[in-house]
Amino acid sequence: MTDTTPASKIMHIELADSVLPRHAWTFLVASFFSIGMITFVSIGQAYLMNEHLKIPVSEQGTLSGDLVFWTEIVTLLFFGPTGAIMDRIGRKPVYAVGFVILALAYLCYPLATNVAQLTACRMIYAVGVVAVTSGLATVMVDYPRERSRGKLIAIVGFLNGLGIVMLNQFFGGLPKTLVAKGFSGTEAGFWAHAAVASTALVTAIILAIGLKGGTPVRHEERLPIRELLTSGFRHARNPRILLSYAAAFVARGDQSIIGTFVPLWGMTTGIAMGLEPAAAVKKGTFIFIISQAAALLWAPVIGIFIDRWNRVTALAFCMGLAAVGYLSLGLIGNPLDPWSLIFFVLLGIGQISAFLGSQSLIGQEAPKEARGSVIGAFNISGAIGILFITTTGGRLFDGMSPKAPFLIVGAVNLIVMLGGLWLRAREGKEA
Repeated sequence: MTDTTPASKIMHIELADSVLPRHAWTFLVASFFSIGMITFVSIGQAYLMNEHLKIPVSEQGTLSGDLVFWTEIVTLLFFGPTGAIMDRIGRKPVYAVGFVILALAYLCYPLATNVAQLTACRMIYAVGVVAVTSGLATVMVDYPRERSRGKLIAIVGFLNGLGIVMLNQFFGGLPKTLVAKGFSGTEAGFWAHAAVASTALVTAIILAIGLKGGTPVRHEERLPIRELLTSGFRHARNPRILLSYAAAFVARGDQSIIGTFVPLWGMTTGIAMGLEPAAAVKKGTFIFIISQAAALLWAPVIGIFIDRWNRVTALAFCMGLAAVGYLSLGLIGNPLDPWSLIFFVLLGIGQISAFLGSQSLIGQEAPKEARGSVIGAFNISGAIGILFITTTGGRLFDGMSPKAPFLIVGAVNLIVMLGGLWLRAREGKEA
């Protein structure tokens, strides 16, 4: 089937050859759970550090940054091989197993009794993150035809945001609900994490049943595993792919910074105001949810423009929005003040714009025969960005200001925006 022949559809999205509507609907269900399951770790971790481990508030920014550091060390080691494995055996087994590993990590998390055990649980979680995010990003590239790519990316972004809002709102408030019903603080933390783990297992079963099996290319077209492991970096000679890697460096850092430091900022502020940990976590979760609700509503809007614009132009615009969102947080005094919410709205708009802009460009440019490997290199670039931003940001959060990590991200977004404008101008001259 060529791109001009009739295609299967869901809603207004035309599907690629051999992709059936049931495969696409399964993927959309998984999209709702994927990022929500991943981002809960920061909310749950903030609760555990206060209620279970009694970590001093003055040390929590550094510890949070260090935990993300070890997460990204694992992702750096596994993203490349995971992409190559997906190109060889298919997306379904990797994506589904990722949710099983997340479930195991969430069951172990509240059982940790010290920082070393918490770090070990976080590294198990990281393996699940690699599999889930690699599956999400690669299937999102596989399933649409090119002219529908922006629409699918926008819908996936919307569902990612909806999952973050609904799942984190429910699970983030669960400890307080359980405590009110008579559970101890530690019991509430355990059962909240057990509920998250159960949800991850159900999602794995849905994927195993409904996602398309196999790979997008025939067996004889598959590249050798050694070549797949290096092809992601070799394709960086394409300046558009190189730009998308640069965008991933900050776009994945965007998501990590918001998930790690927005709830922590709200929670530590609440504790400083005299709130109990469960109530403070709920306050921190609320401002995080506000940013993600804004992202949720903005995703379909920016998706329309991404489909109509040149992808490099769209990426530059998206990075500009992200820079505005992050840098605007410098104007906040108390993040729990009602008037501060407008800045978290801008933050969510910028974060989802950077995510969708980077995904649309790599989705257009990644070659079919090495798509998983190129997406793997894209994710490795993101992991490096998270390593830099969160380790630096965690220490600045404790030592300088809770605003510092966000200002760093805003500055890096500006740099990538300028790179996109330069490439677009160069392409215009060569046309």
